[in-house]
Amino acid sequence: MDSHAHSRAPMPERFDRKHLGILPTVFLAAAVVGILGTVLCGLFNPVQFAFSYLFAFMVFFTMCVGSLFWILVHHATDAEWSVLVRRQLENVAVLIGVLAILVIPMLLCAPLLFKWWGLAPGIDSLLDKKEGYLNIPFFLIRAVAYFVLLFAVAFLARLLSVRQDSDGHPRRTIHLRRLSFVGIPILAVSLTFAAIDWLMGLDHHWFSTMWGVYIFAGSAGSAMCLLVLIVSGLKAGGYLQDVTEEHYHIMGKLMLAFCIFWAYIGFSQYMLIWYANIPEETSYFLRRNIGSWNILSLILVIGRFFTPFPLRLLQKFKKKTAVICGIASWLILMQMLDIYIIVMPMLHQFGFAPHFLDIFTVLALGGILGFVFLKLMLGQPLYPLRDPHLVRSVNLSN
Repeated sequence: MDSHAHSRAPMPERFDRKHLGILPTVFLAAAVVGILGTVLCGLFNPVQFAFSYLFAFMVFFTMCVGSLFWILVHHATDAEWSVLVRRQLENVAVLIGVLAILVIPMLLCAPLLFKWWGLAPGIDSLLDKKEGYLNIPFFLIRAVAYFVLLFAVAFLARLLSVRQDSDGHPRRTIHLRRLSFVGIPILAVSLTFAAIDWLMGLDHHWFSTMWGVYIFAGSAGSAMCLLVLIVSGLKAGGYLQDVTEEHYHIMGKLMLAFCIFWAYIGFSQYMLIWYANIPEETSYFLRRNIGSWNILSLILVIGRFFTPFPLRLLQKFKKKTAVICGIASWLILMQMLDIYIIVMPMLHQFGFAPHFLDIFTVLALGGILGFVFLKLMLGQPLYPLRDPHLVRSVNLSN
């Protein structure tokens, strides 16, 4: 991407606490209502709580890991366009540390979620063959490892970026690039096996070699959508005015790319499993093609690919803030629906059965994470002040 011939540096920006308005109160209220509702409803229906909590947790986990992916890609490719918006990705990615605490209820509910949990040897011959991987100690060790590794990468990426704000030393950029080369494999392995453990593990008889890629496609796409909404919110508040329609154009193109990629991986997985017609593989789709689950599955395919796809083909829509924000909001809802369809049919096998816990758990986790995000945004400049590519990002033309 080329820059304008006459470049300029932006003015430093820090978020003013008074501009938050009632937003922290809204997040806190959502967290309190969500926690109280979750506790009260969960006491009467612990199994529903376990599945609802897993659903909500994976929605936010995928978006935080997806944000970390975009940070690492930025540094690995030495990108220029994303410098202005990178700090917000850093703030979202570091929320993995909060999720490391919030995962505890999910792990405590593991006996309610996973049929293989505590199953004695000799009862399930297939489980006996997988016992080296599917056993409780190794499961817990892996969970700890995912969060330690992912948070370490996210924390270091933000720490080095913030330190460059102070000293402006170009070696920070080199260190961040080296971190990305280590962090990308860590993210790929951690996200893949977390998806296998926590989502595929709901039915230990089923398997798919494309599962990790499928979850990654949704994670990266929804993270880019979240970035669009955060940046648009800041611009509406008078910040990040140097983010132009050129930046939105690129973010829109990346949203389009992962819309296509998600559809490609989803169709490939469906086609290969259905064509092979192996009972251990087809069980996943058979369960989700029954009754109202089939309707929701059709809504997901139409809503996540066929509806937004033609809109994002047009360049003018990718540059209009209102349109791209609408599409981004819709795609985040589709990501939530995707995770819901993955998790809930294992509990409600004969059809869609909504429960208040599905809402309360999202409110609880979303409120906590949103409040912490605001605190992180207050602590540092809204963009990397002394990144070597900042001027080119401000004067972006593509």
